[in-house]
Amino acid sequence: MRRRTGTTLGATVLLLLVAGCSSGGDGADPAGTRSPSRSASGTAPGPSVSAPPAKGSVRVAATLTEDLKSPWGLAALPDGDLLVSSRDEGTITRVDAETGRKTVLGAVPGVAPGGEGGLLGLALSKDFATDRQVYAYFTTESDNRIARLRYDERKPAGQQLGAPDTVLRGIPKGIVHNGGRIAFGPDGMLYAGTGETGNTGLAQDRKSLGGKILRMTPDGRPAPGNPAPDSVVYSYGHRNVQGLAWDGAKRLWAAEFGQNTWDELNLVEAGKNYGWPDVEGRGGKAGFVDPVAQWRTDEASPSGIAYAQGSIWMAGLRGERLWRIPLAGAEPSAAPQAFLEGKYGRLRTVLATGGGGLWLVTSETDTRGTPGPGDDRILRLEVR
Repeated sequence: MRRRTGTTLGATVLLLLVAGCSSGGDGADPAGTRSPSRSASGTAPGPSVSAPPAKGSVRVAATLTEDLKSPWGLAALPDGDLLVSSRDEGTITRVDAETGRKTVLGAVPGVAPGGEGGLLGLALSKDFATDRQVYAYFTTESDNRIARLRYDERKPAGQQLGAPDTVLRGIPKGIVHNGGRIAFGPDGMLYAGTGETGNTGLAQDRKSLGGKILRMTPDGRPAPGNPAPDSVVYSYGHRNVQGLAWDGAKRLWAAEFGQNTWDELNLVEAGKNYGWPDVEGRGGKAGFVDPVAQWRTDEASPSGIAYAQGSIWMAGLRGERLWRIPLAGAEPSAAPQAFLEGKYGRLRTVLATGGGGLWLVTSETDTRGTPGPGDDRILRLEVR
C-alpha cells in the first residue's frame, strides 16, 4: 500500500495556504517493448553549467478533491476554479478551488474512449472571459481532433457545454502513443502534442500530424511563422508528446515518452527534428536535436509538465513521482530532483496555480493503475 498524505481541502486550510496516468504511453507498454526495471541511478542529469543549483522543494499542502474517474486534462478558469476532463467518461467537470465541490458541465459528443484515447487535453481560449470557449483534444471513431465548445454556466448542470466546433481533424489515433496535450502559447497560438500511434514512420513524415508538435491559430489554421506556411506542423520526430509548457522567457518545453531506454525533456524550436525513431535519448547524431534531460523509462514515463519558480515540473506515470528540473536559461542548472515517489501512484497532469504553487492530478483509475480509496484526486502543492 502506498502512503496517502493529503487531507481534504476546507476553507480554513485554504486561508492558511494563500499566504504562502490509462495508459498514455506511460511505460507499461502493452506490446511488451519496455525493458526490465532499472535502478534510480540511471537518471541522467542535464548538461553541466556554471550556475549554482537552484533552491526549491515541494510538499502536498492539501487534497482539493477525490474520487475522479480517469482524469486527464486540466485548465484553470479566471476565478481559479478548475476544469478537468475524464478520458473514459468523456465529460468535463468544474472543481471549486476552495471547497473541491464538483459540478459536471456535460459530455463532449463524439468521444470514443479506447486504449489511450478518449477525452484528453483541455485549454481555455485566450478570450475566454468574453467568448467562453473551452478547447478539447479527443478521440473519435476515426481520428483524434481538436474542437471548441462554449461553456454556458447559466444552464443546468450537465447541459452547460455547447455543440463542438471542430477546428482540426485528421490527427492519427491509436490504442497507444495517442498524444493529447493542448495549450495556448504566449503568442496566442494553439499548440498540440501528438503521438505516432505505434506507427514509427509517422514521426518522420512531415505530411502526417502524428508524432508532432502542432501550432495553429485558434481557428485551426496554420499559424504565421510555421516552418511550412500551409502546415500546422511545428516540430517532428516525436514518439508521444504529452507535456507542453513555456518558461519565463517564452521558450517551449515538451516531455516525451521513450520506448526501451530514455524518456525525454526537450527544448522545442520550429522545424527541428527530435529524432524518433532513429534516436532515443541523447544520440549526438547530426540533424537531430538531443533532449535537454533524460530518464530511464521506469523512473518517469512523463505526461504533463508545468513551469513554476524557475523550474520545469514533470509528472511521471510509471515512475510515480514528480520531477523538478531547475533551469538556468535554456539548460538545467542542476540534476533533476524527484518528489512524492510512490506516495500517490501514477501522476498524469501538473498545472501552475498562478501563485507559485502547483496543481497535480493522479492517474490510478485507468487500465494500468491500482486505485485506492479516494482515487483519483487533485492535489495542491506548495513550492518552496
